[in-house]
This record gives sequence, structure tokens and C-alpha cells, in this order.
Amino acid sequence: MKIYSGTSNPALSKAIVDYLGTSLGECEVVNFPDGETFVRIADSVRGRDVFVIQSICGRPNETLMELLIMIDALRRASAGRITAVLPIYGYARQDRKDQPRVPITAKLVANLLVAAGANRLLTMDLHAAQIVGYFDIPVDHLHADPVITDYLIAKKFKDPVVVSPDTGSVKKAYSYAQRFGCGLAIVAKQRKSGSEVEAYSLVGDVKGKDVIMIDDLTSTCGTLCAAANLCAKFGAASVHAAVTHSQLDDTGLARLRDSAITELIVTDTVPQREYKPEDKVVTLSVAKLFGEAIRRIHNNESVNSLFI
Repeated sequence: MKIYSGTSNPALSKAIVDYLGTSLGECEVVNFPDGETFVRIADSVRGRDVFVIQSICGRPNETLMELLIMIDALRRASAGRITAVLPIYGYARQDRKDQPRVPITAKLVANLLVAAGANRLLTMDLHAAQIVGYFDIPVDHLHADPVITDYLIAKKFKDPVVVSPDTGSVKKAYSYAQRFGCGLAIVAKQRKSGSEVEAYSLVGDVKGKDVIMIDDLTSTCGTLCAAANLCAKFGAASVHAAVTHSQLDDTGLARLRDSAITELIVTDTVPQREYKPEDKVVTLSVAKLFGEAIRRIHNNESVNSLFI
């Protein structure tokens, strides 16, 4: 087994190989003055089981292209099997054609990965589960649930309730409600723009309860903050929000500070900035989950049993 890392999330890649008790393969990634990316694999990978770790985030166009070039280099170096490890799958929100003359970019990314030479995909908390069906190669879809749940259980909430901040997150919220053995509430929202959201209705009881709000990703924190403020309006004792993929910008961070959210729990699928206590952000690591999944894929063991 050989593991290589792109440049988008080196800290997570290092944590993964530390868990596995190995080291990252040597790989040179260079950006030429004209912006083109050059990759050279320094090790022999002939016949090897190779994993390439790259989060498609921050500069999604550049990080995606870098990943494709790395996969092509490994394929041309006669790697036995290439698994693309995407802690966050870029362009996942563009997963359907909901208006005329728009792309399905999540499907385009799938086509590009397969065309480059990926034999398998390992990713976490896709925005929509149907993206798995965009691939004609095996896909292992991990969930951050065990890491987030362990953290929340340690808080020993007296009267929790799980809240879905929109209708798209109901299924995930329901699975958390089953884990906690508590009720479920749903917020109805209306998106005004890419960064502005109005939460206008709450189905369920949150009065006097500790709200656990679950979503898959956030950047401007519009949905989470609108839903949290609505819960507070209906008498919630506290609001703890948890998202797998956090790409908080300055607008989102300022909105979070001023919101009713007591704490925002995020993971390191995306590189996180240094947060201050007033930012109300806690970062958890999913390195062990990815490390164990990689070990099981290499040994042809069950990955799904990680979540049973």
C-alpha cells in the first residue's frame, strides 16, 4: 500500500498515515508561472495499491485538477489500483438539473475521476446520496456520525431534541435522533440568495430542550443561524450545531458569533483556521475513520461495519 497527499489538506493526510503507522509517499507538485500544475511521483508504484488523499475545497478548480493529474501520473506508472480519497467531494451541491440550461457538475466530476484512472472512491458525507450512483466504480461513503455523536454524548444533555435545519437534512437528523433516543423537529426555510436564508416555520417541540442541529456542510452559516434563531424564539435552552464540512468565510463567522448557536462542531475534512473562544467553533478529527477505512479497503474487509 502507498498513500499520497495532494496539497489541499496535508494535516489530515499526515494524521491518517500516523494512524496507519506508515508515511506519505514522495510526490512533487509544482505550479508553473503560467498556472499549470506538474506532478512527479518519486516512488515506484508498479502493481501497488495506491490511495490519493485530496480535499476538493478552498480552490476547488485547482485542487480537483491537481488530483486528476496525480491519478493520471499513477496510472501511467502502472499502479495496481488507485483509490481517490476525497474527504470532501467538491461540487456536490450541483447534483441535479433543477432549471433549464444548467450543468450537473457533481456528475461531471465523477466522469473526470474515472477518466483520469481512479478505480475506487472513498469519501465522506456527500451532499446527496445519489451521487454514489454517478460512478460505475466502487464507492465507499463514510459518515462523520460516530465522531460527532461521541462528542455530543459526552455532554450528557438532560432533554435533547435533534433538529433538521431544512428538509434536505431530515434523513440524517432522524438517524441522530435514533442514536440519542430523542425527538425530531424540522425547520422550513426559504433561500433568498446564495448567502441569505429565511427560516419561517418549525415543526416539533423545542421549548426548554437542548437542540442538536445536524447538517452536512456550511460556508456562510445562513441556514444554521436562521434555524438556530428560530429555535431560540420557540424557547430552546441551547443550540449545538454540527456539520461535517465547514468552509466558514468571514461573513459566516460573524453571523455565527451573533447567532443563538451555543457551539458549532466541525471536522477537519476541510482545513480549519485558528478559532478564538468567541467564535464558538470546535474542530473534531476524522483521521481515524479514514485511516481505518483505508486499512479495510486494502485488506478487502467490510467498511460498512464501521457504522454498525
